[in-house]
Amino acid sequence: GGSAGLDLATSRDETLNDTQVMLIPTGVFGPLGKKRQALLLGCSSTTRMGLFVLPGVIDADCTGEIQIMAWTPVPPCYIPEGQPIAQLVPFLSPPMQGPEQKRGSQSFGSTGKPQIFWTQQIVQQKPLLTWLVDTGAVSIVR
Repeated sequence: GGSAGLDLATSRDETLNDTQVMLIPTGVFGPLGKKRQALLLGCSSTTRMGLFVLPGVIDADCTGEIQIMAWTPVPPCYIPEGQPIAQLVPFLSPPMQGPEQKRGSQSFGSTGKPQIFWTQQIVQQKPLLTWLVDTGAVSIVR
């Protein structure tokens, strides 16, 4: 039982005045612990406020401040200091191949070689091939 994640709150008052993605400080710093990473996800109650938290991965070797990427489709959106808007859902790091890389205090980057994760849905009419490349691009070939 228990909660699946650790709530993350804002470390200061924030107002999103436009529809651009904003980095919201939490006052929480890495690392998360030996071989531990986490998904950063929005709290279910956050969306009801008109605020959308963009998901992310916090790497095990991150030593900088954990920031929440958020946006609102209907500005302005005020978030008071101490408001929990996201959660960290920890998981153990998979075994890595190749030399170990240190991220340090930098955020929002990629480490390691590019990877391609493939899913294929078989349908009666024709196969639908969808892939996600680590650049963030989603492509569909029919």
